[in-house]
This record gives sequence, C-alpha cells and structure tokens, in this order.
Amino acid sequence: MSDLYKLSAKALDGTLRSMKDCKGRVLLFVNVASGCGFTPQYAGLEALWRKYGGRGLTVLGFPCNQFGGQEPGGEAEIGEFCSLNYEVSFPMFAKVDVNGANTHPVFAFLKAGAPGVLGTEAVKWNFTKFLVDRKGEVVGRYASATQPEDLAEAIEKLL
Repeated sequence: MSDLYKLSAKALDGTLRSMKDCKGRVLLFVNVASGCGFTPQYAGLEALWRKYGGRGLTVLGFPCNQFGGQEPGGEAEIGEFCSLNYEVSFPMFAKVDVNGANTHPVFAFLKAGAPGVLGTEAVKWNFTKFLVDRKGEVVGRYASATQPEDLAEAIEKLL
C-alpha cells in the first residue's frame, strides 16, 4: 500500500479526511490560492472534476498562503470564495504549508515523489499540480502555468 494512504488532512469544514478514502482513484493535488494570477484555473480544475470524476478522478484543493500572501482568509471565507466564483465542488482542504519546516505531510510525500527542476523539491508557486495514479504513486508534477485542461491526456491514460 502506498504511504499516501497512511496520511490525512483537515477538510475546509474541519473534519479529518484520510487519503485512504481516495484509494483506487486517480488524484490531482493542487495548492490553490484565491488572490493569485492563476486563480482562474479553479474553473479548469472544476471542469476536470466534472468530466472525469465519474470515471475515477478526484481533484483535491489545498489552499496555501506561502506565496505572496495570496490566501489570507480563513476556511469559511475560502469555501465561500470558491463556491461563489467558480462553483467548486471538488474536495477542498484547510490551509497548509507546502514548503518549509511545517510542510504538510501530504505535500512532503508529493514533492518526494516528483521533484521539481534540477531535483529541487520546493513548490515554486500556487497552482502547482501533482498527478497520482490509482496505486497512490506520484506520476507527474506540473508548473503553475500548466492549465488544467492540458492534463486531460495524462489523466485519461491513468483512468
């Protein structure tokens, strides 16, 4: 069993969600922010979720305030922003750190499984995406500028 399934994270509503609940699904993890130039990607992420969710894809949004203070709000505010502006229905989690001493264990796992440029593990900015196969193995890391729709082919291969 993948070590990913031993991890958990707090959802926006405060409940603890086990990654084991996602076992057997293709997963797209994204560190998100409400005030980022890439924030419109929420629409593309929601489109992927709606198109492929029934076939086994789960998009997971993890708000992060480590890049330019672009996610200053609390969980309720984040949830309201996502719902009102982008009709987000995919699972959203409480704010996390993706870098540094307080890196959330989920992102420590993702970064180790798919290092960035020149082997660096640090996430460079909001809307970095990690694609995980049905076995819980990280198969891809995509930069912030990569549009969600550009991942459709990779997702389809894993489904």
